[in-house]
Amino acid sequence: MADSQLSAAPRAPHTSPRTAPLTASHPHPMAGPGYGKRSAPAQLPRTERDFAHLPAREASIAAYLDRLPEGADVSVKTLAKVLPYGQCALRTALNRLQDAGHLRRGSECVARDECLLWATRTFFSRTARDDAWWAAFTRGDVPPEENRQRPTRSRAFVLLAALGRTAPSLTLSAADCATLEPQVTEWFERGATETELLHALTDGLPSPVHHAAALVRRRLTDKMPPERVAPAAPQTMLLALECSDCRAPGGERALIGGRCGPCRGEPATRPVGPDGAVPAEGVRERMNEVRAAMTHRPDRARR
Repeated sequence: MADSQLSAAPRAPHTSPRTAPLTASHPHPMAGPGYGKRSAPAQLPRTERDFAHLPAREASIAAYLDRLPEGADVSVKTLAKVLPYGQCALRTALNRLQDAGHLRRGSECVARDECLLWATRTFFSRTARDDAWWAAFTRGDVPPEENRQRPTRSRAFVLLAALGRTAPSLTLSAADCATLEPQVTEWFERGATETELLHALTDGLPSPVHHAAALVRRRLTDKMPPERVAPAAPQTMLLALECSDCRAPGGERALIGGRCGPCRGEPATRPVGPDGAVPAEGVRERMNEVRAAMTHRPDRARR
């Protein structure tokens, strides 16, 4: 009895951080509206070897970031609260992910309610990208992916094929799924969700179901939802990347590896402009002098 009480609990098997992404015990915090993670477009499907070229720590952090939802808070302070690394280690890891082509930081000019707002973004790409791809991304000209694996089945077909898992009496054949696919697609086009569709098709089923495909077709027709007018999505107008060190904005040729020339150790170039032009860093001081000179001063008392 005493031996059983003193015996240690069995330990969980060790898992390599490269094969098992980091997880948090609580849902990851979300950033404020207009901020947080944004996934880069045209990424390849997930595989077990996505981040095998990275060191173990960076591979684990990249796998964790890859699975975060859009708008998740990916600041160093927040990541340090949910991951077993300090802020310095995380900052180094994020810079290495940037060097490897998985991450860029920038800003977007978004049109919302007849006003323009600049939103800070952290763009993450599961597929490593070079500087040329990120430059094309800032111009809105994403190059097509070669040999990209595309899904062979639509969202509607997948839902119909899995319908038998929720209601075994509604198990459909591949031919039935292909025939009913356009009707389910119309549901999705009207704004219906998978949950709403499953409820419409499986609630109150008769017993027994003599013809699953006929019953599903009838319910899809009779319960078709009305068209829903979705609110206009904010329209991104401009996109500019920023240097990861000094946060200075840069064009497609200015940022190499996500860093500007001075932060990469290159000598600062002389400002281009006519003789006598005010440097960029002195514009504010010059405007203050101009305003002071234009301020009305009372006339001196006459002698």
